[in-house]
Amino acid sequence: MAYRHTSAMLNEAIACLNCRPGGIYVDCTLGGAGHAAAICARIAPDGVLVGIDQDEDAIANAREVLRPWQDRLHLMHGNFTELPAYLHQLQIQAVDGILLDLGLSQHQLEASGRGFSFQQDEPLDMRMDVRTATRAADLVNDLGEKELADLFKTYGEERWSRRIARAIVAARQETPVHTTGQLARLVRDAIPGKAVARQKIHPATRVFMALRIAVNQELACLDRFLADAVALLRPGGRICVLSFHSLEDRMVKQRFKALARTCTCPPEWPQCRCERRAVLHLVGKKALRPSPEEVARNPMARSTRLRCAAKAA
Repeated sequence: MAYRHTSAMLNEAIACLNCRPGGIYVDCTLGGAGHAAAICARIAPDGVLVGIDQDEDAIANAREVLRPWQDRLHLMHGNFTELPAYLHQLQIQAVDGILLDLGLSQHQLEASGRGFSFQQDEPLDMRMDVRTATRAADLVNDLGEKELADLFKTYGEERWSRRIARAIVAARQETPVHTTGQLARLVRDAIPGKAVARQKIHPATRVFMALRIAVNQELACLDRFLADAVALLRPGGRICVLSFHSLEDRMVKQRFKALARTCTCPPEWPQCRCERRAVLHLVGKKALRPSPEEVARNPMARSTRLRCAAKAA
C-alpha cells in the first residue's frame, strides 16, 4: 500500500526555513517526505538533507520519494532526540536549518495497523517505533486507576479522566482491553451522554492522544530535542517546529522565548550586569496557523501551529 500523507503548512514551513542552495538541512520527522522533498528541491544541486524518522514505514517511503536526491541524502531510522549523535556520525558540525513536524501521518492513522485511530478496530499498540517495548495495551491493562486518570488528565487534558479510568479498570477485570474498538467504547460509555452530545470531537480523542504521548514519550523527547537542537545550528540558521496540540506548542513557545531573552537583571538596576545575549531571534511574534483553504483541503492540518526562530550571529 502506498504511503499516504499530506504535509501540513508545507509552503509556510519551507519559507520559514529559508532554504538556500548548497545548505545542510535536517527533517527530523520525515512522515510522507513532503517537507523533505520540498527542501531537497530548493537546496539542490549541492545541498545535503539529513532525514530522520522512528517509523520504518516512513524511512522506506522516503527512499522512494527522495530518490532524485539520493546522492545528497542521509536517512536515519531513529528518534529525533538522537540528532546530535547522527550529525557527529556524519561529521557534520552545524546545519543551516532544522524542521520538526510533531504530527501523525495519514499512513499511521489509516494503514499502519498499530491502533493510532479509533476509526478501525486494531491492536492497541500506538508505538511509532515498533522496536520499543511498551504498547498502549500495556498501559491500559497494567496501570492503576489513579495512574490512568492522571495520564488522561495530564497528557489529554481529559475532563472525565477519573470516570474513564474507573470504567477501564472495572472492564479489564473481566476481559483485558486489547483493541482500539474496546477502548473507544469504554471511553464513550464512561462519559455522560449530554457531555458526549456537546463534544465536537469523538469522545475517545483525548484518551487516545494521551496514550500515544505516553507510549512514545513525546513530551520528554521534545524537551530533550529543544535542549540540544539550537547548538547544532550555524549563526543565522533556523529551527521550525510544527505542533498539533497545546502541550507541545506551549513547550516550544516557552523554550524559544527563553532563548530569545536578553538582559535578566532586576528592572531597578541602573544598567545591565548579567551581559546576557539572546541565543535565538524569533521569526514572527506569534505562531503561524494554516489557511482556511488548507484546512478545507487537509482537515488534519486544522490544529497546526508553526513556530520559527533563527540562531543569533
